[in-house]
Amino acid sequence: MNMSSKEILSMNFKFYRLKYNLSQEKFAEKIGSNLIYVNQIENCKRKPTIDMLDKIANGMNKNIDSKLKMTSSKLLEYNPNHRTDFIRVDKKK
Repeated sequence: MNMSSKEILSMNFKFYRLKYNLSQEKFAEKIGSNLIYVNQIENCKRKPTIDMLDKIANGMNKNIDSKLKMTSSKLLEYNPNHRTDFIRVDKKK
């Protein structure tokens, strides 16, 4: 699979946010960020710096699940099990 780092990060963000049943806003709060930033990452509109990836990983370990042992490099690892299929709320039947 040939995905860009932005696409992999987007996929992993969505996966972990949904795994812990968090809204984008709640996820952002827990990782020390804001809703707009998380939304831009999930929609491949922004690629954070390495320092920001470290901050996000630390926020996930500290405020979401310390068992994750999340690192910035893990956030950029492709994992086919992290694929999520989304249906927009306004498109659900």
